[in-house]
Amino acid sequence: MNGKRDRQPTIIDVARLSGVSKTTVARVLSGIGAVHAETRRRVEEAVQQSGYERNHLAFGLRTGRSRTLGLVIPDISNPFWADLARGAQDKAEAEKRSLLIFSSDWDAERERRHLQVLRQARVDGIILNPATDDSGLLRQTEAPVVVIGSSGERFPEYSSVRSDVAQGVRLALDHLIAAGHRHIGLVNGRDRRVARTRFVTEAQAHWQRHGFDASALPMDEGDYTVESGQAAMTRLVEREGGRMTAVFAANDMMAVGAILAARAAGLACPRDISIMGMDGVEAGSFTDPGLTTVDKPRYDMGVEATRLLLAEIDGAGDIVRTVLPCRVVERASVAAPRRSVSPARKKSA
Repeated sequence: MNGKRDRQPTIIDVARLSGVSKTTVARVLSGIGAVHAETRRRVEEAVQQSGYERNHLAFGLRTGRSRTLGLVIPDISNPFWADLARGAQDKAEAEKRSLLIFSSDWDAERERRHLQVLRQARVDGIILNPATDDSGLLRQTEAPVVVIGSSGERFPEYSSVRSDVAQGVRLALDHLIAAGHRHIGLVNGRDRRVARTRFVTEAQAHWQRHGFDASALPMDEGDYTVESGQAAMTRLVEREGGRMTAVFAANDMMAVGAILAARAAGLACPRDISIMGMDGVEAGSFTDPGLTTVDKPRYDMGVEATRLLLAEIDGAGDIVRTVLPCRVVERASVAAPRRSVSPARKKSA
């Protein structure tokens, strides 16, 4: 066997092919230091031509940087978090970083193990939506941390990125009220997360702003899955009878379940009842009817979180709390009610 043919190409080979020094090649590969664009192009072409692969472990030991980031999300099977992960991955790749993605499944112990693995891997920084309130666990990572989602409010010592849930709730209710709905049911989450609390409190407050009695706003709970939304919608229909003309669910998965439950109860959507979701995931465009929803900027959240993390890794000291706006995506699941039901007015003081 030919020893030269089997030898792994080195940085010396890249330097020879590109006609520059080893130091210049190292600067291009690390992304540290200024390099002329033409020189960078020649080095990158030489890397491709030679088949050179950098030893990331050795590089990390020399520089203290692994050029690897970690992302811990609660549910990789939920399209919302999958879209956010895509945004984070695309931004990381554009900055020549690798991204390790873990799913905690809302399990604090599993999240602890994931953070331990990332710490042992010496990642440069971590993005996560915490399943725990233990800020000490986050501090143990030593690497910079950016928190995503409404949970950022539980960790004010860290930079965070979230969507404006309160604004999204207002948009949804305004849209339903403008369509003529006056008896709207809510399907919210049953956990104690900040997003769940904000969804309920903002819905009640905004309902009152329109002059209606918030105590008469019917609600049920799910755990953000299709099955739980179906069960919650079934209970709402049983309790509210024919009075309810629309339902607003705290995420699209539960809204899809609500459509299924309405169909099982013999109700056509939107002829008999309108249904609106929140998140804007692609699955809503394939339901029958298509799901009207409040679109959260989940991809942009992943991009922005990665940008903030990289800035912290590079020494930015400021804590930044970014709140991204939502928008309504109109499809076919919301229409004017066929019947008019007088809502309960706000009680006089």
